[in-house]
Amino acid sequence: MRAMQINKYGHAKLVLKQVPILEIGATDVLVAIKTASVNPIDSKTRDGEVKLLVKHTMPLTLGQDFAGIIVKIGAQVAKFKVGDEVYGRPRDTRIGTFADYLAVDEADIALKPANLSFEQAAAIPLVGLTSYQALVDIAKVEPGQKVFIQAGAGGVGSIAIQLAKNLGAYVTTTASAKNEQRVRELGADQVIDYHTTQFEDVLSDYDIVFDTLGGNQLDKSFKILKPGGRIVSVSGLPNAKFGRERKLGWLKTWLFGLATLKLSRLERKYHVSYHFLFMQPSGKELEQLTKLIEQEKLIPIIDRIFSLPDAQAALEYSETGHAHGKIIIKVDE
Repeated sequence: MRAMQINKYGHAKLVLKQVPILEIGATDVLVAIKTASVNPIDSKTRDGEVKLLVKHTMPLTLGQDFAGIIVKIGAQVAKFKVGDEVYGRPRDTRIGTFADYLAVDEADIALKPANLSFEQAAAIPLVGLTSYQALVDIAKVEPGQKVFIQAGAGGVGSIAIQLAKNLGAYVTTTASAKNEQRVRELGADQVIDYHTTQFEDVLSDYDIVFDTLGGNQLDKSFKILKPGGRIVSVSGLPNAKFGRERKLGWLKTWLFGLATLKLSRLERKYHVSYHFLFMQPSGKELEQLTKLIEQEKLIPIIDRIFSLPDAQAALEYSETGHAHGKIIIKVDE
């Protein structure tokens, strides 16, 4: 089969190779991939930025989520059959959706929403699960709460806005003036033009911040929360709390704590809590997202579609930070 691989960590370019189709285990299915999507974590994985969290074997096929058709099932697979159209995000050690086929555990997938194309479906798993776990599992958003979501026109932001509105929140986001109408149509109640306004100067008493940018933008987010508020970040640093929850051992947990001393001080200063999110695959949570999608309460936003041989160009486009919605790779063509 064809696969877009890297041979080592660093800024290596993706190379299209012929590789064997992986064998499947008892609880696995083999999926003929129709479409995949590009996510910022693809570049981070290539550059070795997640080595402390996930160990990969080289050469490595990139790609974190997909939509496709099951062509083979393991002996113990109970939920799916050959011919099912599915979508999902494989677990961290089994990524590789920039390829013709993928072996994936049945627990990590769900039936593709009936009202979506394969291109649309591939736009959902990683950003959908990330938003769901941030806003539902960790932040536990309740009706009437004020939620601030960074970068509302991006892949995660465009889904997070819709999900937060479905949870009954008042949603504020950042976007450029040209994208204001776009994010308002997704459900944003208030839009801050980050070119002209610093969000921390105009926002206060927020219950939740969903940070997708990290760095100085994360640090400033502490200022707008009310006491008892929560920050969930996918772009900040993992802290000691994350290390304990993931049972990563005392050394990594200590190192994470040391690296996030500044964030811990901000937590104490503003009497809020900081949570680092490293999204986990979940077919069950995908099923919850499917319900919202089929009720047309959650709509995927696609920016551009590339072919598999052009996956390197798709990755480079993602790295510009200018995509409005998801970047899709069409594998089956």
